[in-house]
Amino acid sequence: MTGSFTSPLAAALGPFLLFAALALPLAFVAAWFFAGQRRRARDLQWLAPVPALGAALLALVGGPFSLEAPALRLSLSLDRPGALLLAVAALLWIVVGAATFTYWKKWPGHRFAVCWLLTLTGSIGAFLAADLLSFYLFYALVSIPAYGLIVDDDAPETKRAGGVYMAFTILGEALLLLALALLAAGEPHGSLRIEDVVAELSTSPWRNGALALIIASFGMKIGLAPLNGWMPLAYRAAPISAAAVLSGAGVKAGVIGLIRFLPLGFAMPVWGGALAVLGFFAAFYGVAIGVTQQNPKTVLAYSSISQMGVLAAALGMALAGGDAGAPALVAFAAANHVLVKGALFLTVGAFAAMDWRREKWALPLAAALGLSLAGLPFTGGALAKLALKAPLGYGIGAILSTASAAGTALLMLHFVTRLAKTAAGADTARIPHAIPRFWQFFALGAIFLPWLLFPAVGHLPDALSLDTLWDGFWPVLIGAALALALARWGERLPRIPAGDTVVAAERAFKSSFAVSGFFESLDARLRFFPAGGLSLLAIALILAAMAAGG
Repeated sequence: MTGSFTSPLAAALGPFLLFAALALPLAFVAAWFFAGQRRRARDLQWLAPVPALGAALLALVGGPFSLEAPALRLSLSLDRPGALLLAVAALLWIVVGAATFTYWKKWPGHRFAVCWLLTLTGSIGAFLAADLLSFYLFYALVSIPAYGLIVDDDAPETKRAGGVYMAFTILGEALLLLALALLAAGEPHGSLRIEDVVAELSTSPWRNGALALIIASFGMKIGLAPLNGWMPLAYRAAPISAAAVLSGAGVKAGVIGLIRFLPLGFAMPVWGGALAVLGFFAAFYGVAIGVTQQNPKTVLAYSSISQMGVLAAALGMALAGGDAGAPALVAFAAANHVLVKGALFLTVGAFAAMDWRREKWALPLAAALGLSLAGLPFTGGALAKLALKAPLGYGIGAILSTASAAGTALLMLHFVTRLAKTAAGADTARIPHAIPRFWQFFALGAIFLPWLLFPAVGHLPDALSLDTLWDGFWPVLIGAALALALARWGERLPRIPAGDTVVAAERAFKSSFAVSGFFESLDARLRFFPAGGLSLLAIALILAAMAAGG
């Protein structure tokens, strides 16, 4: 944040908004513990992210600002990458929160509401934290209470998804704690500020270990393959409202973690190349597994794996080349994903709760929303694709990015097909009534709102040039052709279960029981022949001694 201009208004009002951004959600949490305040807290808690939205907008127009609270050992700051992500995340929490808590009286319950507020606090704090301790606290807060959003009923499938999610979460937290310890150990002056420890990382003796743990922990959060197994299970099991905010805003704690902790101002070709390879592998892996899925929510989960892979690849290429300008560009692309993925999950809920066949615009709007992730011209996705051009470069990175865009178009058209076929039989018990009434407005906002944010990272005329429009259009055409082939021959594809890597690990674990049973049987049989067993052992020892001596 050093060297950036901050307006007098931002310098004066910014610290207050940073404090309020965290204090207001926690105040609503406290209100839930007073029986007389619960109904009011429930009806108004959708307003909890408003100060965070105000802080983000102020930082975008007035420059970065910070808040230091030494008594609490808390350092908060908001720069452009954080502001881009915080603005759209807060907007998503507001819109989905209003639909969930204001217009729906039977559901959700007390536990869900409190977990919602705690996860919201962590989501906001992860974008604001400026020191290691604060970041770890908020990162845990955006991850652990989310269990209460995913596991909202007693169905075995839901409990299994929650258990898998918590296993990945706890492992990721442990890896992050080790990474932060190595970062702190490499800072010679004892500072715990993120910018200080990252500045020393390139010369730290713990550099390789810290980078490996950073990529593993945050990679687990964003679903980099093969650390992706929790995501399809969790998104499929979670209610629509929870899936929308977790897939849109919650996962971006991992993205901001990579942005904050990777030393992007220093060229590290080996580590950058490794992250780029992992990212592109996830980008294509998500598409390959996603087209075999039948549940629209599961398809969206694999789409997130693919999209997060592209962001990781962009950060990897930036790390390899020492591109210090990449954070804001990657943050803008991630912000577009916040809006679009949140809107797509709301679309699933809307189609399940309404007769979409009577609305001629519903399916084309859903298709346009999905294809925006592939860079469809005139959508926010086209701007995100343009923003990632600089970090990805113009060589192999650009080629792979274009190929992944075609794959995304294929996957999103598959999503629309599955949405149309399965909407009528979907469970509507936990879909707020407001979603089918208002989803189209949020869908349109997700498509066009990024145009208001793009001037913070680029030039709008560049997005309207003929070359840019064609670069966005032809991968969509290829994806559409592949979708036609999938519609004709897709039944021949294997049906890979959701949570692919987790299911494979579970099957391997169960098969180990058969092996252990064999050894138990062998041990029982040998017990009948103790003399024979000792004789064989003696012969083996004699032969080994003769071989060694001769």
